[in-house]
Amino acid sequence: MDDRAEPGLVVRTAVASDLPALQQIYRAASLSNAGDAAMLLARPEFLVFTGEGIAAGRTLVARTDSPDAERIVGFATVAPGRDDGPEVEDLFVDPGRRRRGAARLLIERIVADAREAGHRRLWVTGNPHALAFYRAVGFVPVDQVATELGAGLRLSLDLSRT
Repeated sequence: MDDRAEPGLVVRTAVASDLPALQQIYRAASLSNAGDAAMLLARPEFLVFTGEGIAAGRTLVARTDSPDAERIVGFATVAPGRDDGPEVEDLFVDPGRRRRGAARLLIERIVADAREAGHRRLWVTGNPHALAFYRAVGFVPVDQVATELGAGLRLSLDLSRT
């Protein structure tokens, strides 16, 4: 585990009963960026997390490992992506739990799984506000792309180097 992660954080595969917690995190995290909030509120369909990757085992959760009760603090969903590697579809952390290692821990698990499967790259189309995080975990910008919500960044992580 990353020594920068909050003690007691673990990653597991999401299950159907996690969906309400993931929906709450998705909405709160999406609206936490003041620059995006008005646009998202005008398009409420973008604030609904359906959890399509859960049943397929493609969604991971970061949670506290407490003897009293676990608490989900973030999640990520991975899609098959391109020939040379999978795509991070979702990466969201509860705004009150950011900067404690949950997103980094999720990416580390995704990287390990992608390497084990023999992939060469990991891809993500990210919000420009998240560029510093993605760079910190090894992604490099490849291109700017248009998304339904505006400009996005196409980033790639070389799995042979990290």
